Amino acid sequence: RAVAGETLIQVEKPLGLNVKASNKGVNGGVEVASARGNAAKAGLKQGDFIMYTSSFFGDELWPADQVGFVRSALNACPNQVDFIVVRDPKAVQTIDVKRLPKRPAPPRFGKKLSAAQKERATHICVDCGYVYTLPTPFAEQGKDYQCPQCQAPRSRFAKYDVETGRAVAGSGGAPLVTAVATVLGLGGIAYALV
Repeated sequence: RAVAGETLIQVEKPLGLNVKASNKGVNGGVEVASARGNAAKAGLKQGDFIMYTSSFFGDELWPADQVGFVRSALNACPNQVDFIVVRDPKAVQTIDVKRLPKRPAPPRFGKKLSAAQKERATHICVDCGYVYTLPTPFAEQGKDYQCPQCQAPRSRFAKYDVETGRAVAGSGGAPLVTAVATVLGLGGIAYALV
């Protein structure tokens, strides 16, 4: 979560965003060079100092300390990218992005699907919660299809119930495998501690 002086902005891809190196922070950093399309709609503005961006898989927020690294992360990140920006010039002057710790990403599971996405939502990745909403039916995806968010294989997807926002029980066996693996793992940890 963003704290005082910081603003959390979530942007759907395609971003429509250009970033550049900044000398505003203690040890430099990254700022918004231009924002159009989804970035502008979400509220990013030219000159915003970027403290954090989503990681490659979208599961963490990483300090935005180098332009090349930020661009790589933005390209690799799945459907939605999180930014924590600071707009107060005095606050920006105190930020040393090279010393910032990683942060957990904001939760994704409460995200609302658009009407078009709900119509196409048929499967969910049981590992990371990615909801499959692509125009190509899931059944037509090849055996080598992987989750774009966590790279889980196709077998880790279960049927998705749009009304509840959860996997349908007994679909594909993946939730059962996950439950069994969790129980066995916890049992192994408990045994090791004894």
